[in-house]
Amino acid sequence: MTSDGGRPLPRRPLQFGPENLEAHGGLLPGPAEVTEVAHATAAILVGTGRAARDPEVTSRLVTLVDDLGLPTVADLWAARPARSLPGALWRLYALREWVRRSPEEASREYAAGIRFTDVAHAVAGIAEPPRPEELQRVADQILAGVFDGDLAVALERAAAFCAVIAAGRAELAHDQDALDPAGASGLTRSGAALLTTGEDLRKSAALWRAGDLD
Repeated sequence: MTSDGGRPLPRRPLQFGPENLEAHGGLLPGPAEVTEVAHATAAILVGTGRAARDPEVTSRLVTLVDDLGLPTVADLWAARPARSLPGALWRLYALREWVRRSPEEASREYAAGIRFTDVAHAVAGIAEPPRPEELQRVADQILAGVFDGDLAVALERAAAFCAVIAAGRAELAHDQDALDPAGASGLTRSGAALLTTGEDLRKSAALWRAGDLD
């Protein structure tokens, strides 16, 4: 895989553990450098995928977390603002990873939220019934849209997906409140957090269309 400038992209980022300090002058990267790396890697990744127009490249970018691991991607992007390119990418990869690891849970929560979110369900584009394999397929499809489609549409589909899941968690929390108050409270909190994630993704889509998502 190469960048827009033709230089090869590393499959794994540099590790700055204690054993690497001497090679880097004994200093860890400062906050400004970490921020620069986060935004540069996000821009290169998206630019590479969109320039390549190659299904194999898109597939490799979609499965990036499978190769690097979610903690590595989190180290790169999770601390950046939600309404930035690295922040949006982090949320898309984290959402895909959750669906990949917990497809039955995702299917149950999505199904519970459909009747409360007709418009969001239509935008997410998930066939009914929302079987686990269908949610996994759409999560991959949404992320692929970042690299081979309309990036703003991909972000809006992810935002809609989050809205349906959030509604589903609220409904499931209501159902189990009497039997498991702690569990119901956890579902309510996570649903509210996911609703915020969806709104951040929707705003990021608008920023991308305006040329201001960086």
